[in-house]
Amino acid sequence: MKLIYGSLFGVVVFLGVLLIRPKDNESSHPERINGVSLVNPHSPIDSLDMAEITRINASWVAVIPFAFSRPDEPGVYFNHDRQWWGEKLEGCKDLVALAQSNGFKIMMKPHVWMRGDWIGEFKLSKEEDWQEWEKQYTEYIMAYAKLSQELRVELLCIGTELKQTILLRPTYWEKLIPEIRKVYHGKLTYASNWDNYTQVTFWDQLDYIGVDAYFPLSDVAHPDLDELKISCKKLKSGLKSYSLAQNKPMLFTEYGFRSANGAAGNHWEITRETTVNMDIQVMTYEAFLSTFWEEEWFAGGFLWKWHFHPEAGGLDNNDFTPQNKPVEATIKKWY
Repeated sequence: MKLIYGSLFGVVVFLGVLLIRPKDNESSHPERINGVSLVNPHSPIDSLDMAEITRINASWVAVIPFAFSRPDEPGVYFNHDRQWWGEKLEGCKDLVALAQSNGFKIMMKPHVWMRGDWIGEFKLSKEEDWQEWEKQYTEYIMAYAKLSQELRVELLCIGTELKQTILLRPTYWEKLIPEIRKVYHGKLTYASNWDNYTQVTFWDQLDYIGVDAYFPLSDVAHPDLDELKISCKKLKSGLKSYSLAQNKPMLFTEYGFRSANGAAGNHWEITRETTVNMDIQVMTYEAFLSTFWEEEWFAGGFLWKWHFHPEAGGLDNNDFTPQNKPVEATIKKWY
């Protein structure tokens, strides 16, 4: 009887190990936010357009309803008749519903665009102008906070790359966040630019440290993969230390690389005339994702950028989109 009992016990233990052991094609790391940033479209799209995103294994999308400000003026203009369908409240609502019907989770990411300059340099000289801009920005973000709650959106980004407003008006943001939480009950982040995430004062009030992660990796015209991995490893050290010190996971609210010469360096210096380079886009994505994707402190990210057009991107395109380019296979592997 002892021999039979021992044999049966061994079989049970063996079967239990088989049941709990991850399958060969399953990753052991926690689920990552494997997202794409959407171009909120000019006109309505259909379910098939949205379903195309699944070919790179993405399961999150960032919906980006733009607003506009002008230099040295205290206005925030949104939900305007002249905006694209997907950038207005009703279109944004339909876009989220369509994404949800295709099984995607959502980050709502309102983004103020400034004509003629980067929004990070937006600032005002008069106190009354600041107060007016903040009043209008609050109306903007609260409109999308309420919509996000109504639609049960998983994640709301409270602002994007508003560098000078963060540095000059931190109290505004610290007071705004509790007001947002009164109407929206999901997770919150803020999208800081890669060069000033350490200057944000209110990470303790949010759920993720958000970084638009366009870090220059190399000033060499044609770096190889090993060079890029070394650069990413150095970058990881600082980001990890900051994330652990803040006791918050880090999310790349935007990241990506162009398919062009110089894509590993200062992407803002690349023009439409810059020579197409598919290899460097593949290498930068591989170096970036292989460095960060399995880190426990890293929550994931939203690549830049996905267009609702079947012929978007392609082998003659030197822009950020990965569509119809070799880098799709790299993203699919990690996602």
